[in-house]
Amino acid sequence: MADIDYANLSRQQKLAVFLIVVGPEAAGEVLRHFGDRDAEQLCREMSQFPMVPEAVQRQAMDEFTGLVAQCIGSAVGGLSYAQHALGLAKGDAKASTIMGRLSPAGQPLQVIKDIGEMEGRQIFNLLKLEQPQTIAYVLSHLDGIKAADVFSLFSPELREDVLERLGTLESTSVALVDKVSQSLGRHLDAKVRPNFHFSGGVRAVAGLLNQLEKNMSRTLLSRLDERNGILSAAVRKQMFGFEDLGKLSQPDMQRLLREIDSVQLATALKGASEAMRSKVGAALSKRAAESLREEIELLGALKAKDIDAAQTAIITAVRRLEEEGQVTLDGETAQAA
Repeated sequence: MADIDYANLSRQQKLAVFLIVVGPEAAGEVLRHFGDRDAEQLCREMSQFPMVPEAVQRQAMDEFTGLVAQCIGSAVGGLSYAQHALGLAKGDAKASTIMGRLSPAGQPLQVIKDIGEMEGRQIFNLLKLEQPQTIAYVLSHLDGIKAADVFSLFSPELREDVLERLGTLESTSVALVDKVSQSLGRHLDAKVRPNFHFSGGVRAVAGLLNQLEKNMSRTLLSRLDERNGILSAAVRKQMFGFEDLGKLSQPDMQRLLREIDSVQLATALKGASEAMRSKVGAALSKRAAESLREEIELLGALKAKDIDAAQTAIITAVRRLEEEGQVTLDGETAQAA
């Protein structure tokens, strides 16, 4: 859209221009107040304005002047701008999901959508001769249960390769999307040519592993440790966060606490929710719980990296105990225990 005739824009298009003018942080604040569907439509409109001329900036500010105190100098829009603003409003994961449905022409990725409607065995037959990166790309767009069903049909060796590719597949290139469309589209009689797509990454791998049978998931994680330690650590952290310790039964929590130094525990809880602190306190004696609360208060302000390190150490300890069969991380089992 080279020339922008502001007077003839729709109200929604004018708002999109205004959100570009005020910058991504302010735009993110505005988008927080919209539902996902409306936010998606606004991002679709923003993606159609790669650059906003100065004259149009003034027109937008004049019309919406009562809604903002000042204008940020840059007025560069386009797809990346829309992704940034939506990420600030909705979070990176939801932004990627919403933006993933957009292309420059505003068309959905029909090939992937059609594949997602197929049965797991059909998807496997479609993908079984494809390269690991192509398989990873397709799996990243399936719902967790179906992705796990398809993934489990591949050979153990191929699973490891696909899992690693999936974990590093954050932003998919034009070439790869075109390759997938051309390779799979001929089987589905469909064709799309998007400019970009956001998919895969650590969350996708964690989500897939959470859906797999427990022993298979554990084996794949161990193999991923050997292939890509950094990715494996990030996946483990995504699969089980510090707040998930709240799923432990009281006996399992007590077993874990016997492994943890009091200073380390207090440091970790400094960045935890009140519910998490209560869960830990309930597993201690009254006197020990009071002592822990006092220690947390005495710590004062801590650096985020120190809190994160303490929480990571505790997560490592609980994983070791689980592998030894001394605790269970299964939420339902823990509740029933």
